[in-house]
Amino acid sequence: MYQVAILGRPNVGKSTLFNRLTGTRRSIVGDEPGITRDRIYGVVEYGGKQFKLVDCGGMIPRESERMAAEIFKQAALAVQESDLLLLLADAQTGPTPPDEELLQFLRKTGKEIWLVITKVDSPMHENGIAPFYELGVGRIFPVSGEHKYGIDDLLEEITGRASAAGESAEPEEVRIAIVGRPNVGKSSMVNLLCGEERVIVTDIPGTTRDAVDTLLRREGRSYRLVDTAGIRRKGKTEAMAEKLSVVMARRSLRQADVAVLVIDGVEGPTKLDAAIAGYALDEGCSILIAVNKWDLVTNGAEASRRFKEEISRRMKFLDFAPIEFVSARTGQRMVKILDHAQQAAQARQLRISTPELNEFFYREVRHSFLDSFPDKKFKMKYITQVSTGPPVFVLFSNARRLHFSHRRFIVNRLRERFGFYATPLRLRVRSDREGGSA
Repeated sequence: MYQVAILGRPNVGKSTLFNRLTGTRRSIVGDEPGITRDRIYGVVEYGGKQFKLVDCGGMIPRESERMAAEIFKQAALAVQESDLLLLLADAQTGPTPPDEELLQFLRKTGKEIWLVITKVDSPMHENGIAPFYELGVGRIFPVSGEHKYGIDDLLEEITGRASAAGESAEPEEVRIAIVGRPNVGKSSMVNLLCGEERVIVTDIPGTTRDAVDTLLRREGRSYRLVDTAGIRRKGKTEAMAEKLSVVMARRSLRQADVAVLVIDGVEGPTKLDAAIAGYALDEGCSILIAVNKWDLVTNGAEASRRFKEEISRRMKFLDFAPIEFVSARTGQRMVKILDHAQQAAQARQLRISTPELNEFFYREVRHSFLDSFPDKKFKMKYITQVSTGPPVFVLFSNARRLHFSHRRFIVNRLRERFGFYATPLRLRVRSDREGGSA
């Protein structure tokens, strides 16, 4: 698919324009400079045509500070893979030396460059763009991402180029959200699986702020890896960007097929790990547990046994989630994550027909249930599956509510019989008397 990169120095309105063009709030926007750090991808649809858009962090030429240098490296990678480069500059400040340096850098790539002047809210403000013509860029577009001024003109020109380049259909993807506490190795896992420095990795906790998408193709299958910001305890998210990062991490879970909960193998499972797992469960994700940094753990067999026991103690609600002991540094068992994710994605779409479900239910569940929970007041009539992703079942009975132990019993029998690998099952109860659910 034709790809366009949004580039520029910090705080010129790149993320605002990205959100406007994609019609989303994928990129975090705020007054704090340097909020976007990694490459953020989206698809733009306009006039029945599509192109891929990538938002990059603010580029500061020849900056030696570590984070700024890493951001520049990520933006440079986006330049290499893109067909068209949009260099953004601020109409209110006019051309600056960093703008000119960036333009010189981009010209060396040989890619087509358009100059997009931001914060032009109306035609009367276009007089301020005259100094930018001295930069010698052939195509200049005055726009306002916030007020939508000039956006249609820009989109018409881009989609015209995208159509001329041709489009290719994207295969169906498994969407995987990588979640966990800060600094447990989420970004390192994404980079290792992709075989490139796709996201910024440092030893500074909280480096990732946006939810960063990466499309990975392996053995004819496509995976969308979403590296989310580290989720902190309440009270630990003081900066506006970090608060928004947590919100966006939870939004990524809502859109994911599979959540990979990354736990630090050296520190062990924590209360916060269990809380994050709860977020994934609430959103209906299939869930895998990846215990990272396992190359640093000695006495592996005994340590893994104890680790599993501790996870079971802290996260009883995740008894269906497979556990892999991995190392993003050495690559140990990392490919297993994709194998688990593919199996889980298939299981969450599994639908059991009502006749097959009830045959099993009467033969293997109903009588066993009555033997285990003798309660003549409670009568089960039949069960049906009403949706997938995750699978949802409705049990019709004479009761309005079902005790937790009864619910767990039925769910366990369903899982034993039909599998539903790594996937939560939701069971609702309908009563004849009130039609309510529980």
